Amino acid sequence: MMNQAERKAFNSQFWRFLWSAILIALSGCLGNVVDAIIVGNLIGEDAVSAINLTRPVVQFMYTLNMLLATGAGILVGVEIGKKDMSRAAYFYTLSMAACLIVGLLITAAGLFYPGTVTGWLCSNAHLFQLTFEYLSIMLIGAPVYMMMWALSTMVGVDGSPRLVSIAILIDNAVNLSLDIVFIQLLGWGIGGSSTATVVGHVVGIVIMLWHFRYKDNHLRLIVRNVGIKLQKASSQIISQGAPLAIASVCLTLLLYNANSIVLGTLGRTGIFAFAVCMNLLQIYNLFLAGVCRTIQSLGAIQVGKGDNEAFRLVLRKSFSFITAAMILICIVVWVDPNVISRLFGANDPAILAESNHALRIFSLSFIPFCYIYAIMIVYKLYAHHRMALFISFALSLTVIPVLWLVSKFAPTLLWYSYLIAYIIEIVAILVLHHAMHAKFELPTRNSKNG
Repeated sequence: MMNQAERKAFNSQFWRFLWSAILIALSGCLGNVVDAIIVGNLIGEDAVSAINLTRPVVQFMYTLNMLLATGAGILVGVEIGKKDMSRAAYFYTLSMAACLIVGLLITAAGLFYPGTVTGWLCSNAHLFQLTFEYLSIMLIGAPVYMMMWALSTMVGVDGSPRLVSIAILIDNAVNLSLDIVFIQLLGWGIGGSSTATVVGHVVGIVIMLWHFRYKDNHLRLIVRNVGIKLQKASSQIISQGAPLAIASVCLTLLLYNANSIVLGTLGRTGIFAFAVCMNLLQIYNLFLAGVCRTIQSLGAIQVGKGDNEAFRLVLRKSFSFITAAMILICIVVWVDPNVISRLFGANDPAILAESNHALRIFSLSFIPFCYIYAIMIVYKLYAHHRMALFISFALSLTVIPVLWLVSKFAPTLLWYSYLIAYIIEIVAILVLHHAMHAKFELPTRNSKNG
């Protein structure tokens, strides 16, 4: 049992991890939005469209990073908790090497096949050149993207989440400042914006490297014997990161299909309302990302220590925080959704009415989504990998058939599709949990994965 002094110190550590993680998510979100505003004002609307067309590449790289770095980050945290620094260094080295190699392969695609990759993303001749110019720099700078995200995971797990948040804030500040310099002063056009993003990430990496000056850091690159048990270690890393990576892919697939279904069912009014709701989801994701990163980092350390009391305290505080945040968002949306709709340019009475109606329903629908996503992380840390994998698929793929069925047989209830799907998922998770006799007990070295 923790004494009062230990509990106070642990609480301080928890809030330090949580607010740093939220700040990381906030800075990334604001950076993307303000970046688009600057480019739109300096170059034009087509430039914003071109950047949006390249987003699948960013999402693809981010998915690979979750597969190779996020999963490894959990394993590094566990080994640090166990005080097995040699294994922590082993997982860290493999992850960073894999991210660098993948980044270099993407760079090769940017050097030799930029036109082909652009053609996959952009079929509009008018937007092709802008998309090509932005994407070419992004592909060449792929290793910087991969290493930035990987380092932010590892340095955060190793006890410097505040340094990570500072690095990402400065990264975004440099990016936005250089947008103006490269585009307006130097006349580099949209390629200047992509270059500014890469340079910002380089600055962020340099700042995070300061962590390695601390004597108590546990991250070490090892060269000797790195190939020993490589296949087993690689499968462990991929196994840890797979649910998050799959969830990312599925969420992208869901958005693509949902856009098509909503547009075909409710037309222009419906697709605008849906876009506003997806922006509302970003607010939920802001807090969800902070909670999940805290559970992954601080929670993994407690798992490694075998400290069940501290781990459950992390979970209890995390779920209490996300619940309070979601209730607050719901209250704001329900009291005056009109403000949110107008923020995105809605003036037509019919569009306002549809958007306000959709916002109220989605503000409730996103609550089970957040719980389901967070519990997926919990299952991973309790070594119930099959449960986590099931959730990563079901989280998005359940919504698609429900959307389709509702659009065909009850189109007026289309906005309830997400809520219905998430309720079905919760029931399925409960049934599968009991069927597999899953227990929330900390895994040991000799325990078998569920």
